[in-house]
Amino acid sequence: MNNDIRITLVEDHDLTRVGMKTALQQRAGFQVVGEAANGTDGLKMLTTVKPDVAIVDIGLPDIDGIELTRRFRQAQALMEDSINTRVLILTLQDQEDVVLAAFAAGADSYCMKDVSLDQLVEALRVTNEGNSWIDPAIARVVLRQNYTAQAMLSAADESNVVAIAAAEPEYNQIIEAYPLTERELEVLQLIVDGCSNAVIAEKLFITVGTVKTHVRNILNKLCADDRTQAAVRALRSGLVG
Repeated sequence: MNNDIRITLVEDHDLTRVGMKTALQQRAGFQVVGEAANGTDGLKMLTTVKPDVAIVDIGLPDIDGIELTRRFRQAQALMEDSINTRVLILTLQDQEDVVLAAFAAGADSYCMKDVSLDQLVEALRVTNEGNSWIDPAIARVVLRQNYTAQAMLSAADESNVVAIAAAEPEYNQIIEAYPLTERELEVLQLIVDGCSNAVIAEKLFITVGTVKTHVRNILNKLCADDRTQAAVRALRSGLVG
């Protein structure tokens, strides 16, 4: 049985797309099963090819990568057969509104185009496993922003990037089933603000050991593997703000 991660590429720049395809096909464990040069063709491809991970550029010539992601997530919800395709945004843009809009639209991971091949491979593997991979260059953007700022992004922004302030249903279900305590919400907000355990302990007048216990409980309740993933899920579901 072939366990290769099936990849599709949605990128309008021919040399970039061909370069990624060639590089990934030379790595064991990856198979490029489709490519498109614009958002319209990319959306059709995602719904028919059903890859494991779709690499999507934001700056597409027709519908941008964020709008493509939003439409694909809507299409996924309407399909009878389950599609578990993950979306990895690959772009040169690191503006706060763009980053947050991408995650709000349903992107799983966010990579800058100057990422090394080894980092891209790691990002694809992490994303395929159902986790969020965030480029270190923009991780601070995600961690320091709150959901309120995201909801205020305008869909008519001059950048033509569409911001979607929607929480994913599974996160809401998790939160309803395992609600966070008031103290856990305070700790979560400080995690999103980028505070270390020591700083959180100082701000809340509790011990570092107690902070670690709260963090562990938060990760368990949000089904998150680490603090970064918990922060992303908190932003998407509106837990902090």
